[in-house]
Amino acid sequence: MPSFDIVSKPSWPEIDNALNQAQKEIAQRFDFKDTETELEKNSEGINISAATEDRARAALGVLQDKLVKRKVALRFLDVGKAEPGPKGSSKMLIKIKEGIAVEAAREITKLIKDQKLKVQAAIHETQVRVTGKNRDDLQACIQAVRAKDFGVELQFVNFRD
Repeated sequence: MPSFDIVSKPSWPEIDNALNQAQKEIAQRFDFKDTETELEKNSEGINISAATEDRARAALGVLQDKLVKRKVALRFLDVGKAEPGPKGSSKMLIKIKEGIAVEAAREITKLIKDQKLKVQAAIHETQVRVTGKNRDDLQACIQAVRAKDFGVELQFVNFRD
């Protein structure tokens, strides 16, 4: 029985490459000189620390620019508020979202069921699996899901015949 999965997975190697490029550019640019601006990846996400909030926001802009150039959608980013640090410095935490939230998965399955296609949608952890007897119905389902915005970057993988 033909099926496919709807997932939301960022490309981690591309994120690492974009982070490295942003770190290099910040180290070289004149406007970041003597601002102690740093980008570092940890288990929570990406930390940006700078001497001022403006420099932290500018570093975020550099990172976002590098992510876009490497074809990583900015929807994967969950940008936190800039928090004041010691001596007027500023810190910002950017979390990388992975997987489809339960509410968004329910919206996707509801949309699929409302299409009246001969397919079944089921939520499996952080993804939605769609199965059906007809390949054309599955492709129509993909088009319907792509047409609506769920606030999450979606990929369609594991298309099996």
